[in-house]
Amino acid sequence: MVRLPERLKSFVNNRWLVFVCSMWIQSCAGIGYLFGSISPVIKAHMGYNQRQVSLLGVAKDLGDSIGFVPGTFVEILPVWSINLIGVLQNFVGYGLVWLIVTNRLPSLPLWVLCIAIFVGTNGETYFNTAALVSCVQNFPKSRGPVVGILKGFAGLSGAILTQIYIMISANETSLIFLVAVGPSIVVMAFMFIVRPIGGHRQVRPSDNTSFLFTYTVCLILAAYMLAVLLLEDLEVANQNVLTVLAVGLIIIILLPVTIPVVLVFFTEPPPPVEETLLAETNKGEASKSEDYQEEVILSEVEDEKPPEVDSLPASERQKRIAHLQAKLFQAAAEGAVRVKRRKGPRRGEDFTLPQALMKADFLLLFFSLVLASGSGLTVIDNLGQICQSLGYADTSIYVSMISIWNFLGRVGGGYFSEAIVRKFAYPRPVAMAVAQVVMAFALLYYAIGWPGEIYVTTVLVGLSYGAHWAIVPAAASELFGLKSFGALYNFLTLASPAGSLIFSGVIASGIYDYYAEKQAGLLWKYNGNMLPVSFRDQETPTCLGSICYSITCGIMAGLCIIAMVMSLIVVHRTKSVYAQLYGNLNRSNR
Repeated sequence: MVRLPERLKSFVNNRWLVFVCSMWIQSCAGIGYLFGSISPVIKAHMGYNQRQVSLLGVAKDLGDSIGFVPGTFVEILPVWSINLIGVLQNFVGYGLVWLIVTNRLPSLPLWVLCIAIFVGTNGETYFNTAALVSCVQNFPKSRGPVVGILKGFAGLSGAILTQIYIMISANETSLIFLVAVGPSIVVMAFMFIVRPIGGHRQVRPSDNTSFLFTYTVCLILAAYMLAVLLLEDLEVANQNVLTVLAVGLIIIILLPVTIPVVLVFFTEPPPPVEETLLAETNKGEASKSEDYQEEVILSEVEDEKPPEVDSLPASERQKRIAHLQAKLFQAAAEGAVRVKRRKGPRRGEDFTLPQALMKADFLLLFFSLVLASGSGLTVIDNLGQICQSLGYADTSIYVSMISIWNFLGRVGGGYFSEAIVRKFAYPRPVAMAVAQVVMAFALLYYAIGWPGEIYVTTVLVGLSYGAHWAIVPAAASELFGLKSFGALYNFLTLASPAGSLIFSGVIASGIYDYYAEKQAGLLWKYNGNMLPVSFRDQETPTCLGSICYSITCGIMAGLCIIAMVMSLIVVHRTKSVYAQLYGNLNRSNR
């Protein structure tokens, strides 16, 4: 019988508790997704035009994507210090924005706010790095579900913080204050719990049930959030009801803590032998003797296989590659062929970032992300202005909605892309190409101006944008290895701000300001008394109608099609890699 103090110690050191606390941190770490609600407040109080607001959005995107520093620090500093640095950046950055917007500090130049938003948003890269590194090390055999769920909660954080803001029912600038203070409090509460815990290398029988419960909570959370948004949109809930709904949301987020509680306090711990012994001796000895031969033979397969093999069905392609591989093994063993060793790694092995940058597949993935993910991020950043241009007064509902679908896209994208590669051995970028087609359709739908454009665009862009960030990390780890995965992933995340810099900072803002000034000029030709009050009082022109963003969406729809073509090129080039990675698994499952 295990005593209570020992169980409490086991609870604190339980890897599922680390995972759950990481989920809670991630649920408030995606503060960048709230920019669509914050930007109208900053624009109104500071008197900025759309181009200036877009520059603030680019600063936010850069802060959200530049993660090289925490990626380096996490290798030399304890994880809690990574979280602490993120807390300081988040609090100082957005705290300064709040002080400026509320006139507690004198008005400062635009570049000061850009730096403040960059610093504050960059804090979440520290939260993400600490949570992902800790959980991937604690669940080395379940990286896909772990990364998908954590990134999903980060995508949902905008909706969660918005509902808490609605519960508080304060003035509009309080949302900026909540962004500065809320994540800092949550991260400081759990920063000493979130850390790598040794001794957990194997997949336990309870993991499947625990992940299934976690996925169930995710679906319940998404459905609950959609129901809450529907009630708010219909305006059938008073402030007391909204407060109760927000409390219910917090309870659902806390539900996963039942997993470590049950595992520690209501389940007998596994025997020490089962906990420490792994079937690594035979595997290690065999792999050491076969690694070199396997490596060079697989490189020869790339050279010797006929070009038509890649166009065959998956099952036939796997058989042909396996047959060719067996022939090369036999020829090498008999000395009939001399196997040459390639300079540098091949696809599927460990790449450094400079080595990956020399590969066409990596560059295609990056530029495909620039076009598609940059388009999605442009919609997210400008969602507040898009809603206002269509005549919607409450933009927070749509910001929350796109966060929910972003969440489902990340969770579902990781799940379905995993099913594609494991069941059919198709390259994972196939799922990426599908997501880009969906995004192109959503943007084209808005550009044409079909009925319900804001709803269709919000749902489909949220789903497809979120799916990218569940698919790309897994694909990068499969094609370029895990040794330098942090550097590779952080470089790929630069794709979003790079695309947003062009699409939002130049194209979207330029078109918006052009039509805003054109509409204002036409209105001033008439008698001033005939102008709406909103147009007579405003200091900066505002664009109204779908024309404000329809041209931008049409351009981005075409760019998403180009991104899809790039993804399909990667699919064609990597078929043999995925056949080698998952072909044996498929045959064993059959």
